[in-house]
Amino acid sequence: MKKTMIAVTAAAMMSTAIVPAFADELLIPLLTYRTGPFAGSGIPIADGMRDYLTMLNERDGGIGGVKIAIEECETGYNTQKGVECYDSFAGRDPLVFNPYSTGITLQLIPKASVDGVPLLSMAYGLSAAADGETFPWVFNPPLSYWDGASAAVKYIGEQEGGLENLAGKKIGYIFLDAGYGREPIPLLEALAEEYGFEMTQYPVAFDQMQNQSSQWLNVRRDRPDYMIMWGWGAMNPTAVREAAKIRFPMDKFIGVWWSGGENDARPAGDGATGYKTMNFNGVGQDYQAIQDILTHVYDAGLSQAKERSQVGENLYNRGVMNSFLMVEAIRTAQEMTGNANVTPADVRAGLEALNITAERIAEAGLEGFMQPVQLSCDDHAGQGDVYVQQWNGETWEQVSDWFSPMVDRVRPMLETAADAYTEANAPWPEREVACAVSG
Repeated sequence: MKKTMIAVTAAAMMSTAIVPAFADELLIPLLTYRTGPFAGSGIPIADGMRDYLTMLNERDGGIGGVKIAIEECETGYNTQKGVECYDSFAGRDPLVFNPYSTGITLQLIPKASVDGVPLLSMAYGLSAAADGETFPWVFNPPLSYWDGASAAVKYIGEQEGGLENLAGKKIGYIFLDAGYGREPIPLLEALAEEYGFEMTQYPVAFDQMQNQSSQWLNVRRDRPDYMIMWGWGAMNPTAVREAAKIRFPMDKFIGVWWSGGENDARPAGDGATGYKTMNFNGVGQDYQAIQDILTHVYDAGLSQAKERSQVGENLYNRGVMNSFLMVEAIRTAQEMTGNANVTPADVRAGLEALNITAERIAEAGLEGFMQPVQLSCDDHAGQGDVYVQQWNGETWEQVSDWFSPMVDRVRPMLETAADAYTEANAPWPEREVACAVSG
């Protein structure tokens, strides 16, 4: 890199005393959707994000002794409303934004560097944003959609005895016909060419999410060996029901991590048994941090979750992990600056220097919940590990070890895609912020 780099070592970070904040709150906006066709997925994530932050307020007094101001803004998963929510926080120094929609993320990426507010699109959004040199204000840990697509193909290859055995196979791809569902297609097409399998596409429009009979009739006609799904909201349970209806082998139907909520499988009854999805967070209540949420938030009447059993479900825990990443970035920023009252620019540096070790995960009461996460100036995704879970008729069971995506194939493609993005959006601003490096 041609820029001056500022390295902040772990030793220096840990020896810096945190001074009292000048403000009495840390503002964290939550762009959520508790209404509309995506509410089935959006509600548990919103509950998990909010409850973890609330638990820290109730148990610890916030982060570094400063209370967290939690403000939700309802987007309905609508891009225009999402941008309006973002704009409504102008001038208030929000520390980090979670768009929770690829469409909203794509609209906010050009705004982030101008406004100086980091975006955290946890395992969604623009895959090329993993290139921190091009997108210094955008972060998508623990891995990008292209990582996820490569992991799905890698897993299928393992089921066939090796990637070389994919030649001549047919893999179907059913997806929400929006930025979210279209995002992995270039990677899947490249892998299809490399390994010799045929990829058949089944787009699902917004108005077809609850009526996919034509897509699944085509699946029955085409007879793919495996199906990969990039679904969300009402699309997911409909797809699982339709797959069961045509008797597609459910153990060869693999969803992305956003297609793995309990409410995605339950509506199909016994027909969903065997359905698989990728995942990168733990499921259930057997984690100290989740127990603390039950004690300090749910049992105290501070949660919006309707049932106690919903605390710990997959997408609820996904929301917890999202907030955990934000909190750890803020903690890192506090240690780097020596101030509890950090700015959005400080949190951007905290995200870039994020180094969540196994020891820190255990210390936070989440041992076994997730894999370590380390970001850098160049890598804003981390290209972390995933595992495959399977629906047993009542709950999710882990059926694979944690494994890595095809990093060696994906990373060069991410960098090429980042270059293409800057050319298509010229003039794209050069990176001006110095690299934040953890020791």
